[in-house]
Amino acid sequence: MAPARRVAVTVPGWPEVRSTIELIKWAESNGYTDAWFGDSGAPDSLTQAAAVAQHSTTIRIGIAATPVYTRSPSVIAASVYTIGQLLPGRFVMGIGSSSQTMMGRWNGIPLDKPLTRVRETAELVRSMLAGARTDFSGATLQSHGYRQPPLENPPPIYIAALRPKMIEMAAEVGDGVIFNLWPKSALPRMVEHVRLGAERGGKNPEEVEVVHRAMVLATDDKPAARNLFRAAFAPYYATPVYNRFLAWAGYPDVADTITEGWARKDRAMTTGALSDELIDEIAVIGTEKEIHRRFQEHAEMGVHTHIVAPLGASQADMDRTFAAFTAKNFRFE
Repeated sequence: MAPARRVAVTVPGWPEVRSTIELIKWAESNGYTDAWFGDSGAPDSLTQAAAVAQHSTTIRIGIAATPVYTRSPSVIAASVYTIGQLLPGRFVMGIGSSSQTMMGRWNGIPLDKPLTRVRETAELVRSMLAGARTDFSGATLQSHGYRQPPLENPPPIYIAALRPKMIEMAAEVGDGVIFNLWPKSALPRMVEHVRLGAERGGKNPEEVEVVHRAMVLATDDKPAARNLFRAAFAPYYATPVYNRFLAWAGYPDVADTITEGWARKDRAMTTGALSDELIDEIAVIGTEKEIHRRFQEHAEMGVHTHIVAPLGASQADMDRTFAAFTAKNFRFE
């Protein structure tokens, strides 16, 4: 059976945990099916996932996605063991390789062999959740003699991916795939690699859930919204991981210009590389009618769970964006 079409709020929206709890309670009462945490720093997402459990009853909580370099498999498995009990049947653990900025600059950890590291982490965490004693010697990870109690109905493990090899591995090894910051024209190729990976893993590709964190703004001022996107995400595309992805997605000249602008510390050159047309391919910007149509298009192209991540604007803009996707205001056709 194909995964259901779902809409999520992105969390945390603010540094204060109480604000995240209030947003999740609001989302649940207004028909959102999911709330998905990012996991890049404070406030810690796995801790918050446990903290919000008692404040919700139906909404699914996901992590998109925990870096595999900053938490060992046993630490991830131990956290999932706890959160899985607090959110039985409604927690998804997402893992990924992250970026050179977060790992190298923030944590001093080399981003070595990301494909292998993510795969080995997923395999180890899954065996740990099943209660197996570890005896693992991999290319990037070693674990011998660790064992934790088995978890009945352990949460699924989703894997964040951008380019073909990681997408195929995510669909082969993971229970779902998490996408981010793709131009719409690249999505058919990305979904095709989901199919290839799923088939390699002996799965029905139609049953592999695709999750996407969409940068969204409900607005009547598209030029201002595009500038918000430029300021926030041109630096993302300057990192090697996202820069190579942008080139693979069909924009090598843009990727080269961003790299050059970043090296020169030329902010105008870096942000200016993102044209209005390209931003409109990546971000979901416009009136309620326009952003609803984009989500419907994404669904028809293969996305199942759509995370609404409002672009950094005013509180009123964020409220309008979240309100656009309540059950009262939106449903998939």
